[in-house]
This record gives sequence, C-alpha cells and structure tokens, in this order.
Amino acid sequence: MAACDGGAVAPTDAGAVAATLCLLNEQRGAHGLSPLSESGKLDSAADDYAADMVERGFFDHVSPGGGTMLDRIKAAGWVPSGSWSAGENIAWGSGSLATPASIVDGWMHSAGHRANILTGSFTQIGIGIADGAPVAGVHGAGTYVTDFTSGGAAASASTPAPVKKRPAARCASKARVASVATLRARIALVARGAAAARRCAGAKR
Repeated sequence: MAACDGGAVAPTDAGAVAATLCLLNEQRGAHGLSPLSESGKLDSAADDYAADMVERGFFDHVSPGGGTMLDRIKAAGWVPSGSWSAGENIAWGSGSLATPASIVDGWMHSAGHRANILTGSFTQIGIGIADGAPVAGVHGAGTYVTDFTSGGAAASASTPAPVKKRPAARCASKARVASVATLRARIALVARGAAAARRCAGAKR
C-alpha cells in the first residue's frame, strides 16, 4: 500500500485535508473497506464547525447554541434519505501532534473514533481543519472535524420521511498528552435511521 503524502505537514498546510483523507482511506483499505469520497457539502459543515470551535473556545459535538452535527450537515445541504447513517470525530492537537498523521493515529487508538473510521456503511466524508486550538494559550495547534455519512441525498431531492433525532453521545477520550504537544479528541453519535447508537464503550467524561 502506497504511503500517503503530507502526513507530517502542519494543519495550516494546503495539503492537510487531502493528507487526512488519504490516511483515513488507507486505514479503511487495510481493513477491506471501500474508500470514502469527499463531499463538498460535508466539507463546508466540518470546516465551519472547526473554525467555530477555535473562535468561540469550546470543544464539543454540540455547539453552545445547541446545534448538533445533524443540524450542521443538513444546513450545508445534506439530507438523510432511505437507510442512512452519520457520525463525527473531532480532535485538536498542538506541536508534533497537530499533523494529519498524528490526529488519525490518535483516532485509530481510540475505540469510538476507530469505529467511526471503520464503519463500512459510510461512503462520504467532510473534513475541516482550523488553525488554532479551542482553548486559550496553545500555539501551533490545529482543530480537526470529520463528518461521515451514508444514504444522504442532495438538498433538491424529494423530502424524506421525518427523522427522529436522539441526543448526541457525549464521550470524551484523551488519546495522548505530551509536555510540548497535546491531542484531545471526542466522538459523536453514529445515527442510523431514526436511532442513535453510542460508539464509545469504556470512555468516560
């Protein structure tokens, strides 16, 4: 399997998003799964949310105003259709742990994040990377958001049957901590149809 270019670049590098996608698909390929396709709509939702967390200084799947992942991706034009699923990973890192390779490695060593990455039903992904951390006083950082979906339709498609939403699972996982580099990550719900399944066994707040 060919190595991905750009895994060690800074989060501000123009190739960081492409490197993150390559690394995620590399993990999926190693487990016999199809690659994820990048979605412009999901990219927009993920990018805006990463920037919002940095700007307003919070780190959660639910925004201070109560907006959820499903709210964000629907606002960006993604519409659930038929049998669908959606999930989200977020993380921030500084120093050497802010690179795409370090972020993906941290996710793969966390059960809930790994489950999202290796969910076979997911077909599309949006990736957002913002310059900075969602906490004050941290330099050389990057904040990452990945939104995964399957079964979505374009906003112009026929209106699907009403979908009941459940609260997002609030599962925190501290992947790694180093004296000069930090990585924090959280796992969102994985929603399937009208149900939400918690994918964070063993993680505690």
